[in-house]
Amino acid sequence: MAEKTKNSNAEAARTLLEKNRRIFEGDRTLWIIFTVLLVVSILVVYSSTAKMAYDITSKMTTTDSLRQQIMFVVLAIPTIFIVHKIDYKVFMRLTPLLYYIFIALTVATYFVGTTTNGAARWIAIGPIQFQPSEGLKILTILMLARRMESRQGNINKINLLPTSWRLSDPKQQRIIRENTIPLLGPIILSCLVIVPAHTSTAVLIFLVSIVMLYIGRVRLKELVKFTVILGTVGVLGLGAMSMVGVGRGDTAGGRLSTWANEWLGDDKVNASYELSDTQRAMIAIRNGGLFGEGAGHSTSRAVVIHPESDYAYAFFLSEYGLIIGLILMLLYLWVFFRSMEICKKCKTAFPALMTMGLGLLITCQALLHIFVQVNIIPETGQTLPLISRGGTSLLFTTLAFGMIISVSRTNQLREENERNKTR
Repeated sequence: MAEKTKNSNAEAARTLLEKNRRIFEGDRTLWIIFTVLLVVSILVVYSSTAKMAYDITSKMTTTDSLRQQIMFVVLAIPTIFIVHKIDYKVFMRLTPLLYYIFIALTVATYFVGTTTNGAARWIAIGPIQFQPSEGLKILTILMLARRMESRQGNINKINLLPTSWRLSDPKQQRIIRENTIPLLGPIILSCLVIVPAHTSTAVLIFLVSIVMLYIGRVRLKELVKFTVILGTVGVLGLGAMSMVGVGRGDTAGGRLSTWANEWLGDDKVNASYELSDTQRAMIAIRNGGLFGEGAGHSTSRAVVIHPESDYAYAFFLSEYGLIIGLILMLLYLWVFFRSMEICKKCKTAFPALMTMGLGLLITCQALLHIFVQVNIIPETGQTLPLISRGGTSLLFTTLAFGMIISVSRTNQLREENERNKTR
């Protein structure tokens, strides 16, 4: 009787485990990382926005901010469940249509968009502000993966750019038509429509795209040539925009100048005795030390500019310390390594390249955010994925996680079918 009860309990446990497995399909590690980051998001946003209670100009209270972030998190949970159940082939089919829709929406922000902090990047839909460039980042990755898949047979031999200035030559026109426009067109177009409002996002898309092309076996010589040409054009373009006062060229130039002066120790930066945003962030990190000042006890929340968004990592370190802060950074690096493992198991190019691209996008954005906090690079305005306050960023990062987990789910189902066939 005891043996029968034991077997019954074991069978019930296996049944429960199987039900949970069907709910949480795909890479378990990514599920855990996603959940941890959402929890950290609520803690950071609530604690960092406590200063709103002392800001008479703020239209939002700490409770309002917490309620809003919880609403975004609650919306993210069903979103990732739905997306991870969708076959990646659906993403591939919808990519071209959605890509051009988001190109149009991003362009529309310059004419009908809402301006915040000097940048017109949002489209207001009633009380909701929507940032199309966040979706365009993901769709550029998918578009590039789709275009690269159809050229995997000879992609390591093709020329990305014309080999001669005689562009009227049929050979050069064929290179432009078959290689340059399909592969480089989405990168250039996305960067062009985003750069006037958010230079660092355009740079992020460009860097991730170059790495994707390299992973996709495009020749290094071609990538170097493209990088040099587009980089030169980009610098000259930003300089021209700054001179005529168009877009955010002056902002980017000012941030670069401040960063350079701080590294060179120029006393003129502090002539007014006013600390820069990055200096405030580094003070917050120093105050946190190894173990932090404790959750809700940071003395830097009133000093750090935008501790709930642009400087979320510095604020996190001030409360939880360097040790836990390093663990948080490792979680973002882990996203990339898990994406790499999922990529290796893919049998076709599109899901492999999509997974690597999205993993790179999440990790690179997190690293750009972190590097700003310690003054390795100039201020970018990049948020910390899933943690910084903001609905649009959280939603599209959730979609990216869901797509990666969807590919891992497909790999698992294929492996299970192969094992069943061999029995």
